[in-house]
Amino acid sequence: MTTHRLQPLLKPASIAVLGASQKSGTVGNEVIVNLRKGGFQGEIYAVNPSYDRVEDILCYPSLADLPERPEQVIFAISDQRIEAALDNVIALGIPACTIFSALILSDDTTPNLKQRIANKAQSAGLLIAGANGMGFYNVRDRVLAGGFDTRDHPYPGNVALISQSGAGMSGIVDCEQRIQFNFAVSSGYELTVAMEDYLDYALDLPETRVVGLFLETSRYPEKLIKAFKKANQRNIPIVVLKVGRTDLAAELAISHSGALAGSDQCYSALFDQYGVQRVADMDQLATTLIMFAQPKTVSEGGLVCLHDSGGERQLLIDLADSAGVPLAQLSDSTVTRLEGLLDPGLPAVNPLDAWGAGGPHAPAKMAAAFTGILNDQSAALGAVVHDRGPSSEVYSSYMAYLHQAQSATEKPVFLVANRQGSGSDELAITSTHQGFPVIDGVSQFLVGARCLMNYRDFQQREPMQVIGVDQDKCDYWRERLRGETKVSETLASQCLADLGLPMLQSLLVGSQDELKSVAAATGFPLVLKTAQPGIEHKSDVGGVNLNILNEAQLFAAYSDMAERLGPQAMIAPMVQSSGVEMILGVSRDSQFGPTVVVGFGGVYAEVLGDVAVLIPPFDSAAVKRALQKLSMADLLTGVRGALAADVNSYCEAAARLSEIALVLADTVIEVDINPIKLSADECVGLDALMVLVE
Repeated sequence: MTTHRLQPLLKPASIAVLGASQKSGTVGNEVIVNLRKGGFQGEIYAVNPSYDRVEDILCYPSLADLPERPEQVIFAISDQRIEAALDNVIALGIPACTIFSALILSDDTTPNLKQRIANKAQSAGLLIAGANGMGFYNVRDRVLAGGFDTRDHPYPGNVALISQSGAGMSGIVDCEQRIQFNFAVSSGYELTVAMEDYLDYALDLPETRVVGLFLETSRYPEKLIKAFKKANQRNIPIVVLKVGRTDLAAELAISHSGALAGSDQCYSALFDQYGVQRVADMDQLATTLIMFAQPKTVSEGGLVCLHDSGGERQLLIDLADSAGVPLAQLSDSTVTRLEGLLDPGLPAVNPLDAWGAGGPHAPAKMAAAFTGILNDQSAALGAVVHDRGPSSEVYSSYMAYLHQAQSATEKPVFLVANRQGSGSDELAITSTHQGFPVIDGVSQFLVGARCLMNYRDFQQREPMQVIGVDQDKCDYWRERLRGETKVSETLASQCLADLGLPMLQSLLVGSQDELKSVAAATGFPLVLKTAQPGIEHKSDVGGVNLNILNEAQLFAAYSDMAERLGPQAMIAPMVQSSGVEMILGVSRDSQFGPTVVVGFGGVYAEVLGDVAVLIPPFDSAAVKRALQKLSMADLLTGVRGALAADVNSYCEAAARLSEIALVLADTVIEVDINPIKLSADECVGLDALMVLVE
């Protein structure tokens, strides 16, 4: 790999441990123990005036007394001493350091120690891992720069883990021997080196097969997107555990990380756009990393499973349905072969219970049955779902099923138990390292299977086809809108229609005389709405009258509205076609800028919130995928005799709005088209709200 700018930090030629200690269990001792445990190949310098030697390493009284300038300093000193020590590091021209402590002083001043350290480091261009972190383990380059006890890490590994939570790193790195890491880091405060930088570094490591992220929030969204694009180019899946779904969790994430937090929906949209697989907890994260780390590629089709229990087979069917994991439908030829193999009374179906009467020939039959279902053209991956034996023993015969089936098919295979229990078995670790993962927990396994399939489907997506907008028209409307303080619904509809969106056009009136003349030109039936300035949600104040059939109804409705709300009004043709009310909108996220909302509108938007957020630009295919995930998606296909809606027109309108949102981002901060009526042969926006940048 080419030299990365983080090399002095993550792959230093020499390291000085400031505060090195001979006392076992202290940070100053654990750092040296870990560096040696990892096989660090450079020079290690101990620095502490209280010792002559630490762990048989010559100890120096200060950094200035070292025989050479180290490339990195690891701080193992109190917060009271850190600022002076950092000044010394900068003065000596040392390029990198690692800080574990939280930089909190009981008698601190303003700006506080954390901010002072950050300011000095940023001005000097100093690379800092931390502070308030667990350090990093660059296993592939033999740099275990951690100040706390850790397990042995086999070289070189193929999984990278980047965590903004210290426990989020150690809780997996130190507790899950089935995963072989090449790189893991706890990013802490990210004073000068952020999560996005570590991700970029991990993607450059040649062994990296999958990356896990424990993510609170991104400080540098543009860098995060750039890293996601690099992962796509290199076919490296990323699995993310993103915390902050609820308001309280998001609030705590901000206070913990000190960075802005974008909306959770925006993060989900970003992950979908770049094929990043999202999981819900640390068990799911670890399991999914294990499953991606195995060497075989998921093919087309669904999951096949071999069982020795009818009840547990039924449980898996229920759980797979809830998890959205498709089960493969076996071909007639596979069914025929299975029927010749199975004991009487066992149905040849997937998931398959093939144990039958048991006996001495049962293992051979089970292996043949698993090979048979996995060899079916509809099978993408396979699992042997058998509980572990006493003391959580992994039976070698179960592993034989996996080896035989994979040898015949070259498809991913897994041994899955409904749960592990309190025992352990070394075979679960060694077989996983050999590419035959042992997974505990059907639910966790199904999450991993869904992620494998989703990533496969992401890789097969057609390249995005951006619609594009008329730049001259955008320039015209930018100038026109900049001359407005408030945008009326009529003007908003005119703007959107001119830029290519299907909008119902309305006409403004300010008196009964104007109303009569405009109504005669428009024709009945009509819609009458208030256009009084300052009223944005017209229905809430009784400012909308639908299906007006004649002049008498029109004048009566206008008189009432003018008396209550004011004389300014608008009229438009009444859309007669039945259909589904949708919504299209633009809003501004604190981190990711313009976003587009798609989904079900009218009262559905307010009561059910059945919408999705997309980050522009995107094409109509992205909109269609988002709509298919909504709970009311079936309404668009036609229910109870209704015709299927013209979804393609809606998706194209949303894709065009995504382009408009970007081009006019410096002028328009919010757009709300609600509802947009979608029927079998029509897609038209009935109402538009536009908010300008102040």
